[in-house]
Amino acid sequence: MSLMDKLKSGSTIKDSAPISESAVFTVADMSPTRVPMLNVALGATFNSGVMPGLHMLAGPSKHFKSAFALLMAGAHMKANPNSILLFYDSEFGTPQDYFDSFDIPMDRVFHVPVTDIEDLKQDMAKQLKENLDRKDEVIIIVDSIGNLASRKEVDDAVDGKTVADMTRAKQMKSLFRIVTPHLRLKNIPMIVINHTYKEIGLYPKDIVSGGTGAYYSSDAIWIIGRQQQKEGTEVAGWNFIINVEKSRHVREKSKIPIRVMYDGGIAKWSGMFEIAEALGYVRKPKVGWYEVIDPDTGEVLSTKLMRKAELESSDEMWTKLMDSTEFPAKVTQHYKIGGKSLFSDDQMFLTEGE
Repeated sequence: MSLMDKLKSGSTIKDSAPISESAVFTVADMSPTRVPMLNVALGATFNSGVMPGLHMLAGPSKHFKSAFALLMAGAHMKANPNSILLFYDSEFGTPQDYFDSFDIPMDRVFHVPVTDIEDLKQDMAKQLKENLDRKDEVIIIVDSIGNLASRKEVDDAVDGKTVADMTRAKQMKSLFRIVTPHLRLKNIPMIVINHTYKEIGLYPKDIVSGGTGAYYSSDAIWIIGRQQQKEGTEVAGWNFIINVEKSRHVREKSKIPIRVMYDGGIAKWSGMFEIAEALGYVRKPKVGWYEVIDPDTGEVLSTKLMRKAELESSDEMWTKLMDSTEFPAKVTQHYKIGGKSLFSDDQMFLTEGE
């Protein structure tokens, strides 16, 4: 018996295996969304998608967080026709129309109302520890954790006490410690919606609420911002800016805009204009007009000059760019963490005495 076989037979841990054979360590299953740049935000490629682990969406109210979560859940459920959405609901602000908009069948949604963090932790721990295993196709959404009280805070209010609650951050960290290992072990994506607050200082930045537990446990954290999208003087929609605060796949501090219009919904090609222009595949030969360059040949790909709005919605142009060899590779190179080596070719190591 080889040493590897001895270790395998002697292990008391169920999923132990040589790493090349490990179901837990190997590349995670991914469910691409229908918005290519959202896939880039998830995994740095146009073919990336929703994957197992903890994904946190944080931001102020009315920043499309619930809709992003349902868009991702819908993609996972489309890719896994037998899957169930386990929906932990503390805000009760998600109407059925939202589920319908993202093609989520209501008969495949298991709704769990929660009123405090301890309720959420106990139910989720029981489901993940005792009821679910790797063969079960499940995606979890928590909407939301940002405004969820601790049980002590509720009890103090009932008892008429006004003391500060010092237990909430501990309970939050405990929740994430308990559930996080099970998500990868059981191949379950979990999307948690959270709030942000501004730190104190001259140039305050957005901070994810809930303490350090969220940062330590999350595979990805997006802080969502937004900008008005105008037609003339009228607000016609919003550019929701995905700020990658943390990711195991995408470079942190990456910013990816996703355009949502009041008339038309989510723009499929959101963010493509911005990255194509940054990489030099969209250029402006005259003020207000654009043309597209073939990445593989360097020739002008568009047969006419286009206004920005026309180019942003052009199925033909973006399909041609995505079908090229160079453009997807350049986009991945722009956003992806790491490479073949963590050291540059001229990396020097200090010798003794230096």
